[in-house]
Amino acid sequence: MARDILALAERLPFGVPTLILALALVLLIIRVVVRRSYRLPPSIRLSIVETLDATIFAALLSLVIIVFIVQAFFIPSGSMEPTLHVGDRILVGKFAYRIWEMKRGDIVVFQYPLNPNKDFVKRVVGLPGERVEIKEGLVLIGGRPLGEAYPTRLPGGDRACSSNYGPQVVPASSLFVLGDNRCNSEDSRFFGFVPFKNVVGRAMVVYWPMDRVNIVR
Repeated sequence: MARDILALAERLPFGVPTLILALALVLLIIRVVVRRSYRLPPSIRLSIVETLDATIFAALLSLVIIVFIVQAFFIPSGSMEPTLHVGDRILVGKFAYRIWEMKRGDIVVFQYPLNPNKDFVKRVVGLPGERVEIKEGLVLIGGRPLGEAYPTRLPGGDRACSSNYGPQVVPASSLFVLGDNRCNSEDSRFFGFVPFKNVVGRAMVVYWPMDRVNIVR
């Protein structure tokens, strides 16, 4: 049942916050109608109104949580394997970077720079002011090889895909991001740097499927 509900939510032509807001509006209209429906006994009318009030409050609270605190996202591709798998569902902390600074190695969800209506998830590799270069698949920061402790898709890490990039200096208030699956990832090598303003939040946990539940690192 939970899988069916999640799948249905992903097919909606609008976002979950819009759905919640619409639901709250519908409930509010029903509440007004019920309050003015004097054919109902007062006790029943009061009971219905109280139930609707509680439901509207819960809907608005969930809207605040999704917009400002945490939001669920679906992983549609293998660009972050083996860290994140196709079909994983993650919770993203929108509050994270109000408390902590962005750092190398963080996995972030951001609005795709070429189409802000799409959300991407990648790993932060280059920070503002750093000179990023890729030589035969090896990532260099300031001319020095980057020791990447997080998992990469193939045993050879970056070098499994002999790509080259740069050198380029990461602009102020921007990030250079890469997918862990370097051989199959559309990332900063192709669409450029990600402005801080595009960052939605930090990936915190995988919450679905159940056998994949873990903290995102």
